[in-house]
Amino acid sequence: MHGPAHVNRAIGSADLVIGVGLRFDDRVTGKVSEFAPHACFIHIDIDPSEMHKVKRAAVPIVADAKEALARLIEVSEPGNHSEWIHQVRSWEAEDSERSASIQRNQEYPDPTSILEAIRSETNDEAIIVTDVGQHQMWTARYYTWTRPNSHITSGGLGTMGFALPAAMGVKMGIPDAMVWAVAGDGGIQMNIQELATLKQEGITVKVAIMNNGYLGMVRQWQHFFHNGNYSETPITGPDYIKLAEAYGLIGIRVTKRQDVEAAVRKAMDTEGTVIVEFVIESEANVYPMVAPGAAITNMIEEKSEESTHHD
Repeated sequence: MHGPAHVNRAIGSADLVIGVGLRFDDRVTGKVSEFAPHACFIHIDIDPSEMHKVKRAAVPIVADAKEALARLIEVSEPGNHSEWIHQVRSWEAEDSERSASIQRNQEYPDPTSILEAIRSETNDEAIIVTDVGQHQMWTARYYTWTRPNSHITSGGLGTMGFALPAAMGVKMGIPDAMVWAVAGDGGIQMNIQELATLKQEGITVKVAIMNNGYLGMVRQWQHFFHNGNYSETPITGPDYIKLAEAYGLIGIRVTKRQDVEAAVRKAMDTEGTVIVEFVIESEANVYPMVAPGAAITNMIEEKSEESTHHD
């Protein structure tokens, strides 16, 4: 639904798809009949009930994924796919060029600059724990992942409130790790009381809140599919600086893009848990986006965004 455009185009043109632990849910397939319409499927899953449930597999393999992939490599012949790879890279370059040409609001901190600052200031060594919402999609899309097991998320379970307690668990399990919890202003409030546990137990987690004053993912659906009827999605929240102080912690608020890196650096240099509130563009959207029931190759892509502001 929010996959990179060149990847969705590649799936739409592929002649073979190997699905590993893939349940072909609607957020992946879009319109099922138009999902990889030219492809044969090799489907690997430990659960036999997943086979042929949504897409019929030419080769259904009920097995442990690691073992199945190892055997698949043994029986596969190497091929020359340079023309295909060139095509996919061309789509990727076109998407990058198009994105770079778009005029965006330069005032507020934007998600990509926040994520890049965290990656840069942690020397690419942080474990990122995401909550659920737009920030989760932005992080999956735009954080430069270079190490395995460095993104902890609840995936498709939709568990708002996940980030703070999960980040605490990561830090307790790997005490030497640099752990950042990335959350929205909706999800963070669902388990905000765990700040007391962090303080009480002396657990250090850096917390980045992307605050747009909305339940952003739902607002985005309302924007595109419900004529902008923002029902129950505008939300209020606490003063996160005062809240941090109330828990005996440090809070930092960032309202300008130019201050993002300095705020992340200060959080890194400050002992203990630090809450960094980034006041982002209120109606920022995650792109691309596939409408419910549409083919994944039929994407809503970013245009120069309309001027929006915070109240």
